Amino acid sequence: MLGRKQSLRGEHILADYGPEDTLNESSDVEWANKRWIRWLLRICSLVSLVSVSANTPSSKVLYPSLEQITFCSDLAITFFFTVEMVAKMQARGVLKGEVPYLKDRWCQYDASMVFFLWISVILQMFEMSDWVDRHSYLSVLRAPRPLIVVRLIRIFLKFSMPKNRLKQIVKRSSQQIYNVTLFFLFFMSLYGLLGVQLFGDLRNHCVKNDTNEENITLNSLAIPDTFCSTEADSGYQCPTGMKCVPLNLAKKVSGFNGFSDFGTSIFTVYQAASQEGWVIIMYQAIDSLPGWRATFFFTTMIFFLSWLVKNVFIAVITETFNEMRVQFQQIWGIRGHIQQEATTQILSGDDQGWKLLYVDDNKPRGWAPKFCMKVVVSAGYYLLIMAAIVANAIAAASLSFKHDGRDRQEFYQHYYYMEVGFTIFFNLEVIFKMWCLGLRGYWRLGIHKFEFLLAVGTTLRLIPYLFMTSFTYFQVLRIVRLIKASPILEDFVYKIFGPGKKLGSLILFTMCLLLIASSISMQLFCFLKDYDKFETFAHAFMSMFQILTQEGWVEVMDETMIKTMKGTADEIAPIVAIYFILYHLFVTLIVLSLFVAVILDNLELDEDFKKLKQMKAREQSAGIQETLPLRLRVFEKFPDRPTMAKLHKVPSDFSLPKVRESFMRQYLEEEQEDEDGLANVRGAGGLDDSTISYRKRRPIKLLTPLSHPRNADYEKKKTGVSNIICDANNQRLLLGDSGQIPLPGKGAHSHGTISSKHVRLDQKSIRRSVRGSVKLKQQNYDHLKENGDLGIMNRTSSSRKPQDLDIKMLQAKRQQAEMRRNQREEDLRENHPYFDTPLFSVGRECRFRKLCQLIVYSRYDTSHKDPITGKERKIKYKRLHNLLALVTYLDWLMILVTTLSCISLMIEMATYRITEEPMLQIAEYAFVVFMSMELGLKILADGLLFTPKALIRDMAGVLDLFIYTVSLVFSCWMPKEVPPQSGAQLLLILRCLRPLRIFNLVPHMRKVVSELCKGFKEILLVSVLLIVLLFVFASYGVQMYGGRLARCNDETITERKDCVGVFIRQIFVTKMKLEPTDGEKYPAMLVPRVWANPRRFNFDNIGNAMLALFEVLSFKGWLDIRDVLKIRLGIASTVYIHIFVFLGCMIGLTLFVGVVIANYSENKGTALLTVDQRRWCDLKKRLKIAQPLHLPPRPDGRAFRAFIYDITQNIYFKRFVAISVIINSSLLCVAWNKEEELTKSLAIVSSLLDLVFVMEVVMKLIAFTPRGYWQSRRNRYDLFVTVLGVIWIILNYTIQTEESHMFGFMVIILRFFTITGKHATLKMLMLTVGVSVYKSFFIIMGMFLLILSYALAGCILFGTVKYGESIGRYHPISWSSANVLLLNWRVNITSIMQANFQTATNGIALLFRIVTGEDWNKIMHDCMVAPPFCTPGNNYWETDCGNFTGSLIFFCSFYVIITYIVLNLLVAIIMENFSLFYSNEEDALLSYADIRNFQNTWNVVDVNQRGVIPVRKVKFILRLLKGRLEVDPEKDRLLFKHMCYELERLHNGDDVTFHDVLNMLSYRSVDIRKSLQLEELMAREELEYIIEEEVAKQTIRNWLDNCLKRIRAQKEQTSLLARLRETNDALMVGLHEDKKTQIQDKEKENETKESERTRERKKGMIMTRTDSMTSISGGRKFLTPTSSDAALRGDKQTRHESKSRKSRPSGGSKNLAHVSEGGEGITSGIGGQLSSDITSNKAVLPRSASGSGEVRDWWREQVGYNSGSDFSEEADKSD
Repeated sequence: MLGRKQSLRGEHILADYGPEDTLNESSDVEWANKRWIRWLLRICSLVSLVSVSANTPSSKVLYPSLEQITFCSDLAITFFFTVEMVAKMQARGVLKGEVPYLKDRWCQYDASMVFFLWISVILQMFEMSDWVDRHSYLSVLRAPRPLIVVRLIRIFLKFSMPKNRLKQIVKRSSQQIYNVTLFFLFFMSLYGLLGVQLFGDLRNHCVKNDTNEENITLNSLAIPDTFCSTEADSGYQCPTGMKCVPLNLAKKVSGFNGFSDFGTSIFTVYQAASQEGWVIIMYQAIDSLPGWRATFFFTTMIFFLSWLVKNVFIAVITETFNEMRVQFQQIWGIRGHIQQEATTQILSGDDQGWKLLYVDDNKPRGWAPKFCMKVVVSAGYYLLIMAAIVANAIAAASLSFKHDGRDRQEFYQHYYYMEVGFTIFFNLEVIFKMWCLGLRGYWRLGIHKFEFLLAVGTTLRLIPYLFMTSFTYFQVLRIVRLIKASPILEDFVYKIFGPGKKLGSLILFTMCLLLIASSISMQLFCFLKDYDKFETFAHAFMSMFQILTQEGWVEVMDETMIKTMKGTADEIAPIVAIYFILYHLFVTLIVLSLFVAVILDNLELDEDFKKLKQMKAREQSAGIQETLPLRLRVFEKFPDRPTMAKLHKVPSDFSLPKVRESFMRQYLEEEQEDEDGLANVRGAGGLDDSTISYRKRRPIKLLTPLSHPRNADYEKKKTGVSNIICDANNQRLLLGDSGQIPLPGKGAHSHGTISSKHVRLDQKSIRRSVRGSVKLKQQNYDHLKENGDLGIMNRTSSSRKPQDLDIKMLQAKRQQAEMRRNQREEDLRENHPYFDTPLFSVGRECRFRKLCQLIVYSRYDTSHKDPITGKERKIKYKRLHNLLALVTYLDWLMILVTTLSCISLMIEMATYRITEEPMLQIAEYAFVVFMSMELGLKILADGLLFTPKALIRDMAGVLDLFIYTVSLVFSCWMPKEVPPQSGAQLLLILRCLRPLRIFNLVPHMRKVVSELCKGFKEILLVSVLLIVLLFVFASYGVQMYGGRLARCNDETITERKDCVGVFIRQIFVTKMKLEPTDGEKYPAMLVPRVWANPRRFNFDNIGNAMLALFEVLSFKGWLDIRDVLKIRLGIASTVYIHIFVFLGCMIGLTLFVGVVIANYSENKGTALLTVDQRRWCDLKKRLKIAQPLHLPPRPDGRAFRAFIYDITQNIYFKRFVAISVIINSSLLCVAWNKEEELTKSLAIVSSLLDLVFVMEVVMKLIAFTPRGYWQSRRNRYDLFVTVLGVIWIILNYTIQTEESHMFGFMVIILRFFTITGKHATLKMLMLTVGVSVYKSFFIIMGMFLLILSYALAGCILFGTVKYGESIGRYHPISWSSANVLLLNWRVNITSIMQANFQTATNGIALLFRIVTGEDWNKIMHDCMVAPPFCTPGNNYWETDCGNFTGSLIFFCSFYVIITYIVLNLLVAIIMENFSLFYSNEEDALLSYADIRNFQNTWNVVDVNQRGVIPVRKVKFILRLLKGRLEVDPEKDRLLFKHMCYELERLHNGDDVTFHDVLNMLSYRSVDIRKSLQLEELMAREELEYIIEEEVAKQTIRNWLDNCLKRIRAQKEQTSLLARLRETNDALMVGLHEDKKTQIQDKEKENETKESERTRERKKGMIMTRTDSMTSISGGRKFLTPTSSDAALRGDKQTRHESKSRKSRPSGGSKNLAHVSEGGEGITSGIGGQLSSDITSNKAVLPRSASGSGEVRDWWREQVGYNSGSDFSEEADKSD
C-alpha cells in the first residue's frame, strides 16, 4: 500500500537533471558532475530569473545601468547552459544511443530554456542597437524564461518513493481534478446558456432626448450612468427629459461583461461565480429586464457555482493530500507533540499531595547561585514577565495621532521614553537568564533564541534614526510571547504550525508560483504604453497577488484586455482573458485549497491515536452524568418530608402500599469495604476469593483534622507510591492496554511490591461477559476475572482485543450511572412532595397535568402496523410522513404562528409602523397569546425550573422565555415615540430575534446550533490567534503610518496650510471608456478643500487600525490601503499590507475553514475513524444511493422487440442521442428573438431534434414495454421533457410569441440536464451535490433565519440612514456626484434604490450580498454616518443618521458568523459526501464496478422489476456474481450456507429487497474487525455466531435425516422383493432365475453405491462439522479480500455459555432449504404427500412430537420440511 516504506538505494528519483543523470559520469563530461558546477548552474538559473524580471522598458528608464547588467548576465548564463547542453548531447547522443538527449523530458526542458535564452539575448541586442522598438510586442518571447527557475526548485522534488507510485498518485489526482473541472464547466455552460436566453445583450442606457444615437459622448449619459428597460412594465424607466436607447459601442469601450453570445456569457458567469462584481451585473439586469430573472439567476448561480461546485475542489485536494501525506512523511517530518528538553521525572510528595517534577540531569549550570535559579523557574517571575509584556502592549496601544498641525514626533515622544524603559527591562531579563542558565543552557531553547533576537532588535530600535522604522517589528512581536502563557493555545499553535516543513513547503511553493507568474506576466504586457500594472516586476507582483486574493481581479483583466486591444489587435483580447482566467482558476481553486488541506491535515489525528480516541469518546458518551443538575439538587438541602398514609384497619385482602426504598435502605446493612483491602488480601495469602473494586470512596468529614506525625512519613510515602503504581496498572487494564499487566503479588510482597507473575485477559471470558448479564449490584468490574477466578486468565490466549474489554466496561458504566441517577431522582420524588411538581402546585399524577402532557407531547405516529401480523405496512411518501412526525402538533402550530408573525415583522418599515397599523397589532397580540398558551401548557406539563424536564433546562428554554418576555413587554408598552439609541429602540431590536424561535422548535436546526457550539473552543482559539495577529500589525501600522496618510483632497496641494478654499472636481459618470468630444467639458462641480484621512481607514490609533485590518481579513479594502501607501509613502511601504494579507487571509482564514470542518467531522463521528472504518462508512453511503437498474431483460421471445432492444442498448445509439442533446443545447448559444430570421431556423432544427428524442422514447417503449419503461426515473424525466418538446413544437408553429420562445429554450435547458445521466462522472458528482444540498437543508434554513433576523434589526437601525457610497446605490460612485441631479431625477432614482434597509426584503437582498463579501465594508461605513454629515431627529424614523457602535457590532458579527462559520459548514458537508465520488479500484471496499455487477445480476433475477425477490432465489444471484462478490458453492460451501441463511432469517422467510442482499454481501466482503466500529462490530459478530450455530445444527440434522431415509428405503425395497417372489414362484419358474440374478446384481450395485455415499456423507459430515466448528472458534469466512484486508482474520472468540445458548430461539423450525447439500443422498422414494409438497416447493410445518411418538414420522416431517427447496434446486438445474 501507499504507507509501505520502499528501499530506494541506488535509484535516482527525479534527480537534479532527471533520472538518467548518472549517464553524465563519462570521461567527456566528468566536470559536469562536480558539486560546485551543479550549484553554479543552479545559481545561474536564479540569476536568470532576476535578470529577466529586471528586463523591462520602465525598469531600464528608472535604472539605466540595468540594460548592460542584464545583457552581460544573460550572455554569461546562456554560455554556461549551452556548454552543458552540448556536453550532454555529445555524451548521450542527440537522437540515438541508450538514452538520447532529446528523448528525455528533463533534457527537452533544458534545451527549450537554452533556446529562449538565446532568443532573449538576440532580442536585447536588437533593442540596444535600436533595430527593435523598446516597447515592441516581441518582448513576449522572453515570457518562458522565468520557468528556468524550475531547475533550482527541482532539487526539492526528490521523493523517497518509487517513480511509478508517484506517477500513479499524480495520475489519479489529476484525473479527479479533471473530473471536477468538467463538472464545473457543465454548470458554467448551463448558466452561460441561461444567461444568453434570459438577458441577451444588456446595452440599454438612459441618454438625453436630443442625443445622436450614432455619436454617443460622455455628456449624453445620465449622471450616474443608468441601465433602463424599453418595456413600460418592467425594469427602470428613464426620467423626464431622457430616453432609453440601446448603445452600439465597441467592447473596449462598453466593457466585456454581458450575455450577448455564449462566449461573453461564459466570461461573465465566471466573473460572477468568483463573487467579484456580480452585484453590479445583477442590478444592471434588474434595471433592464423583469427583476425575477436576475434574482433567480444570480442567487442560484452563487449558491451552486460559488458555494457548492467550487468547494468540491477543496474536497478533491484534501483527499489527494491525505493520500500523499504518508508518502511525503520523510520530507515534512512526522507529527509530534511539543518536545520538552531532556529531563527526568521524579515523584515528590508532601502533606498536601504528590507531584511529578522534571529534573534536568544534563542542564548546564550558570554562574548564578541556586537562589537565582529558583527565581527563574518560579511562577512569580513568569507572571512578572507576562505582566511586563502586557504593559508594553498597552503602552504601544495608547499611542495615537491627531491632525492639528503639530509635529508627528510630539505624539510619540513620551512613548519613546517608555519604550526605553521596557527595552532595558527585557534586556536585563535576557542577561539574568544567561547568568542563571549559562550561555549553552540558554541557547538550547528556541523561545530563548526568540527572546534574544527581540532584545537585540529592540535595542537597535532605540537609536533615534531607527526608532520609527521597520525595526518596530521587534517591539510589536513581544506580544507573541503571551502564547506561552496559555498551554491550550500553545498546543493548538504547535498543532497547526509545528510540522513547519509542510506549511513552509506550501508557502514556498506559493511564493515561487507568484514570482514565476509575475515575471511571465510582466514580459507579456510590459510593452503596453501608459499602463503601470506590469511595467516593473514590483507592479506585476502586486497585480498577480491581487488576482490571488480575488479582490478587484476583474479590473486588472479588463484593463489589460483594453490596453492590449489598443496596442495590438482586438483578436488578442480573448487570449488575454483566457490567460488570466486560467491563472485565477488555478490559484483560487488549487492553491487556496492546498492551504485548507494542510490545515486539515495538521488537525487530523494519527491513525495510531484514533482508536484510543474512539474508546475515550465512547466512554464519555456512555457516562451519563450521575449528579443531578443544580436546580434539582436544591431539594437535597431540605429535610425529608415523605408523604405518609393512614391505615385504620388492615384486613387480610387489603394490600399494603409500597414502602419507600429510601426508607428501607436505612435499615439495610451496606457491604463494608475494607480500608486497606488490597493489603489485607495480600497478607491473607492472595486474591483468590477477593473482589477488586476501583470505586472511589466518599470523603469522610471529621470534627478535627488528622494529625501527621513525623514517624509516619516514611510508611505513608511508601504506601502512597504503591497505591500510585497499582492505580496506574488498573488504569492500563481498564483502557485495554495490550501489554503485560502486573498484578499484586502474594505472601512476602506485602509492602506494595509487584510480583513477577504476569497475566493477560481471557478472550473467552470477555466474549462471555459481553453476551452475559452484567451484575450491577457489585460496583466492580467482573471482566477482570472469569466466574470469579482470576487465575484462569493465565491460561488464555494472548490475542486479547481491547475493544472487548472496552464494551463491557462501557456497558457497565452506562447502566450503573443511569441507575444511580434514576435512584437519586426516585429518592427525591419519595422524600420531597414538591419535587417534580410544576409550579409547586400541580400534582404529579393529577389528571390536569396528564392532560397538559398529552397536549404537549402528541405527535403524528409513523409506525403503521398491521393489526393482525404486527408488521409495519409499506406506505407511500414515507419521507412526508416522517416530516409530519418531526415535531409535536403543538410545535407545528407554533412554527406556523411564528412564521406568520415573522411575515408581519417583514411588512413593518419606517413608514408603516406597528403603532400606527391595527392589522400589525393584531398579529403581534396573536403571537403573544399563542406563545402564552404554549409556554403555559409546557410549564403545567413539565414545570418551569425545578423539575426534571423543566422549560428552562437549557439555553433553548432561556431563549424562548426571553423572546416571550420581550414580546409581552412590547405588546403591553407599544411606544409611540422611539428616539434613536434609546431603550425603546433596543426593545424593537430584541424583538427581531423572534425568527430564532424556529431553531428551538425544529430538532434538526437545534442540532446544527449544538454542533457549532461544541466547536466553540477551537473557534475561540483561532479568533485569539487572529486578534494577536491583528494587534501586531495594527500596532506596527500605528507607529509607522499614524498621522502620515492625511492629504488634501485636491491632488495639486501638498502642504496643509495651502489646503483651503474650493476647487473643481470631476464627477464620476460611467465605467465605460467614453470621453467628451471636442468642445465639451468633463462634468465637474465645486468642492471645498479638506485635509483629512482616507475615507474608510486610518492608522491614527489602535482601534481604527484594527478595524481597517479586520476589513482586510475578508480581502475587502486592502487595495485601498495598498494604493494609498503606494502614493503617499512609496511602493516599499506596500510590503506591509501584502505580508498581512498573506498571513492573515491565506493562513488565518483557512484556519477558520479547517477548524469548522474538523469540528463538523468530529461531531459527526468521522474525525476519529480509521482509514478502513471511513471506507466502510463511505461504502454504506454508496450502497444506500445504489438502486436497481430498472432495465427490463431482453425479450428473447419477441424478435421485433428484441431487435429494438438491441438498438437502444447499443453504444453507438447512446452516443448518437448524447450528441443530439449537445447539438440541441448548442442552439441556445445565440439569443432567441422572434423578430430575427436566425431564430426561426434554430427553432426548425430544434423541432427536428425533438422528433429524434420522440423516436428514442417510442423505441424504448417498444423495447421495454410501457410498464418497464416507467420503472426508471431517468426514463420518466426523458418522457416528461419529450412531451414538453412536442407541446413546444405545436406552440411554435401556431402562435410564435415571445413566451413560446421562452418555453422552447426552457425545454432545451431541461434536456441539457440529461447529459449528467449519460456521463458516469457527471452523474456521481451531481449525486454528490444533490446529497450535499439535501443534508445541508437545515443549515441553509438556519442561515436564512439568521439573515432574516439581522435584516429585521437592520430595518430598525439603518432603515432611514442617509444614502452614501454603497447604501442606496449599486453604482460605484461617490454620493457627492448626486448633488447635480435634478429633483425629479432624485425621486425616480430613489424608487429603484434597492441596496438599503428600507424594507425587510431589501435588507435580505443586501445581507445576501454581504454574505458573498461584496463591498460589505463600504456598507458598514455608510451606516456609521453621524452629525454634522446627517440630520438628527426625535424618532429613529425621522433621522437619516446612522449608528457607529451599532453598525460595527451588526456587520462584523454578521460577517463572522455567516461567512466564517456557517458557509464553511457547507464545505464540510461537501467534503463528507465527496467520498461517494472519490473512490477507485484499489482502496474502495466495493468499487462501482462491483456494485454495477450486482445490479446487472439482480436485473437478471428480478424479472418483474419490483425491487424484491423471493428468498429462495438468492442462491441464484450468489452463483451468478463475479469479481469481488463471487462465491463458489463448491469451494466456499459453508460461506454459501451462511449467506443464504442470513437472508432467510432477516425477514423470517419473506421476500428480500435489493439493499438486503447488497448489504449482506458488503458485510461478507470486508474484514469486520478492521472496518466496523465497536457497537456495530459486536452486533455483527453476535449475528454471525447465531448463523454459524444454526447452520451447524441444520447440517447435522440434515445428515441424520438422509441416513434414516436411506435405511428406510432399503427395508421397503427388501420387503417388496420378498412378496413378489412368493407370488410369482408358481407362475414364472423359468424367468425367476434370471430375475433373481438381475436383482442380486442390482442389490450389489446399490450396496456399493450406498456404502460409497455413506462414506462420502460421513466424510462430508466430518468436514462440515469441522468447518463449522472451525468457523465458530477460528477464522471468519468472507469473500475475496480487498486491498485493505492485509490477511484473513485471526482466531475467533469462543462462544456463549450453555445458558446463553438456551436463551436463543432455536433454529430447528426454520426453513433451511438452501442450507442442505443440493439434495445429495435423497432418494425419490418418498410418499405422496411429501412428494407433492416438495414438487410444489411448499414446506411441511413440523408437528409437535410427543415423548411416545414414532421417530420415523418425526424424521419424515423434518426431512420434508428441510429439503423442499433442494429438490426445486435440482429441478431448476435439470431445466
